[in-house]
Amino acid sequence: MTREPVDYGDEIPFISVLDENGDIDDDLMPDLGPEVVLKGYRTMLKARRFDERRLKLQRSGRIGTFAPVVGQEASQIGTISTLRKDDWFVPSYRETAAGFWRGLDPADILVFDAGYNEGISIPDDARDLPNAVPVGTQMLQAAGIAHAGRLRGEDAIAMTYFGDGATSQGDFHEALNFAAVYSAPVVFVCQNNQYAISVPREKQTASKTLAQKAVANGLPAVQVDGNDLFAAYTAARDAVKRAREDGQPGMIECVTYRIEMHTTADDPTRYREDDEVEAWRERDPLDRLGDYLRDRDALDDGKLEKMEKEIEAEIADAWERAEARIEELEGTDPMFAHIYAEPTQELERQRKAMARRAPQEVHAGEDSEAEEDAENGKDEDQVEGDGEKDDG
Repeated sequence: MTREPVDYGDEIPFISVLDENGDIDDDLMPDLGPEVVLKGYRTMLKARRFDERRLKLQRSGRIGTFAPVVGQEASQIGTISTLRKDDWFVPSYRETAAGFWRGLDPADILVFDAGYNEGISIPDDARDLPNAVPVGTQMLQAAGIAHAGRLRGEDAIAMTYFGDGATSQGDFHEALNFAAVYSAPVVFVCQNNQYAISVPREKQTASKTLAQKAVANGLPAVQVDGNDLFAAYTAARDAVKRAREDGQPGMIECVTYRIEMHTTADDPTRYREDDEVEAWRERDPLDRLGDYLRDRDALDDGKLEKMEKEIEAEIADAWERAEARIEELEGTDPMFAHIYAEPTQELERQRKAMARRAPQEVHAGEDSEAEEDAENGKDEDQVEGDGEKDDG
């Protein structure tokens, strides 16, 4: 007879490379050239500025609700930058920065945000799936895609993204169990941003870490500082290598924070304290990487100003192109046409609400005025029927 601890053969390391002052641990620093790091910074900045413009467009009624990425840019760029073009990117709905790294056109995002399915059509040569709005379904799809690719003899892998709340879903455990049993080459990236809409992470799961849930399913797991691009890159590089070469799935828990609202349909001031938000702002991933680049003369005020102007022009062009495409589309009715044979009363109400606010009804020259009103707090009501999601 015996009573002793069971050795389950794994442990959960925590990785941090770049501190809050922009200093690095030389021993842990990955081998990344300055051009790659600068590209990562620019992509993070573009995602943030894009969110700012989208928020004005949403508040002025031009587009529907969306999920801001602010605060989570480093965890996305650090992980997605380890993929090859022929690998699969399987996002949830907050992966704007990762999408930009993969070449996603911001005009497509805006067309989708405005309620048109055409914004998420996948080019024939792309391996980037559209946003997954249901919480957790994308993890199962990623596991299946990775397994199918391996059966076809490919060495491409899949990388999928989700929030802390999604780890409480059955889909999460089913996907990890399938991947572990069938050796599907998939990397699961959890962005633990501390809240599942308004529910704090501690109140929606009793696990001390989220990474340990992967260990329970037989996958190696690691926890990283999610506001540290280099830590996220290091963990993803190792996980991708194991997946590609050994067919071993893995999970990365990026400990980060959602600075803005869950989606533009909620008000975070009702469930978060200002002090908590400000404490995380001190750990801003963009500021940390910017300090690192400035210390190495790869970035200065002049270069940053030029970068900001280029990004502003790109986003303005994207909205102009999105508006032109929307004017050519038939409307948002197709979004409601394939759900029920006979639409419900609520669905019909939403369809009519969308039709009243269709962007093509906005006349030229009204955009800037409406956005200015939105910026000054004269928000229009958000699009009726906006739903919320709960994966954090």
